[in-house]
Amino acid sequence: MTELRDAIVGATLPLPRRGRPAARRRNPARPRPLLARVNAVAVLLAAVDGGAWLTAVLRTGPGPVCAAVTAVALAGVRVGGRVHRRRLWLSWLQDLPRSVTTAALAFALVTGAGLVSGMDSASTAAMQEVILLAAVLSEGVRPLVFAFGRWARRRLRRCDRAVVVGSGLLGGDLVRTMLEHPEFGLLPVGFAPSGDAAAPAGLPVERIDGDLTEAIARLGAGTVVLAPAGDRDAAIVDAAIGAHRLGCVTLVLPHLFELCPDGPGVDRLRSYPLVWLGGAPTRRPAWWVKRAVETTLAAAALLLLAPLIACCAVAVALESGFPVVFRQVRVGMDGRTFLLYKLRSVRPSAVDDSQTRWSVAGDSRVGPVGRFLRRSSLDELPQLWNVVRGDMCLVGPRPERPVFVEEFSAVHDLYWARHRVPTGLTGLAQVHGLRGDTSIADRARYDNYYIANWSLWLDAKIIILTVGELLCRRQR
Repeated sequence: MTELRDAIVGATLPLPRRGRPAARRRNPARPRPLLARVNAVAVLLAAVDGGAWLTAVLRTGPGPVCAAVTAVALAGVRVGGRVHRRRLWLSWLQDLPRSVTTAALAFALVTGAGLVSGMDSASTAAMQEVILLAAVLSEGVRPLVFAFGRWARRRLRRCDRAVVVGSGLLGGDLVRTMLEHPEFGLLPVGFAPSGDAAAPAGLPVERIDGDLTEAIARLGAGTVVLAPAGDRDAAIVDAAIGAHRLGCVTLVLPHLFELCPDGPGVDRLRSYPLVWLGGAPTRRPAWWVKRAVETTLAAAALLLLAPLIACCAVAVALESGFPVVFRQVRVGMDGRTFLLYKLRSVRPSAVDDSQTRWSVAGDSRVGPVGRFLRRSSLDELPQLWNVVRGDMCLVGPRPERPVFVEEFSAVHDLYWARHRVPTGLTGLAQVHGLRGDTSIADRARYDNYYIANWSLWLDAKIIILTVGELLCRRQR
């Protein structure tokens, strides 16, 4: 298991782990192209909905405004309800409650829109008729799409190539289930055993004992199925991160899978429930929205706060001389280093130990101005320039110095995994009081939680909490 774990992580992040040599090669594998990740059944389901809406509009003739309202309502609730999602289990009856619920919600939305906007009853009725007719037409065709998808998977082998990582007997049974039931859309091409259980012999797939990331790319796998062997199977966690970085779909078999109910994010491979893990945040369209918004906000903040930064710089110069801006090497996304800018809060000394000395409260080199800058976080305002440059984000795991990254990665589980996303000016750990000389293990857990649950709303919430933390700290 240790060899598999080292191979996975060594091929994904250039940061040291426990018991692992610091020097390692970079990952030669490239993420899967976008077209390779397009799911035909999902596209057909979306096309059926579009065709059903168009037919209903042509049949009822509600007018351009009413037609646009119905299009927005239907598209919004169907996409939000994940009716066109990628899935393993192609069952119309299983999906029918979700589909009917989204149609009912679209009906309610157009009804409410008609009442709020003051439309006449005829226009509102026309929109309602479009929604009802489109729902009936769509449900009439969706069973055929599911049947066609199952047929294509069985007869044409239109399946996604999959690698199974997990304990011996359980992982082997997953491989055999995929081979015997191709209608679930997974074609196993590799098996990487983990845990202490012996791997079953005679599986008609390649056994992977080395670099998992390289094997995934070489085998052209688009899905990685994880079957944990125990309560804390580190190789499984590392495999999930490696799969994310290659843009693969990641499915996890829960420990108590016999008791796992169906629900959002849970799919089925015969009797096995598989939980879909969210993809890497940096691969989502919303991440580009985050980047655009944060760059704009950082640039605007630099302009607005320039007088305040100048005043702080003058105070630093009067207390301890020049330079007033402190530059320090920090580790960012994928282990790449960059220069971080801060207002200097520590008096200069004959020996520069800033890269290896941990900052603690009560440092005698910090004067009154420096203490005020640190307490108010004004010393970090120049990092807005790092955000504009693209070195950092406004929200993300806080960057650390290379020597401490190496030290913490060797001691704390998954500290290295924080570097899957760009670092930030503030983060989830910081708004929970983890600043300065506080628990590194807690910081790593908060940062990895942030990455796993990232959303634009989570970023907005962290910014709001940061403002509150700054205001409350100034009053203490």
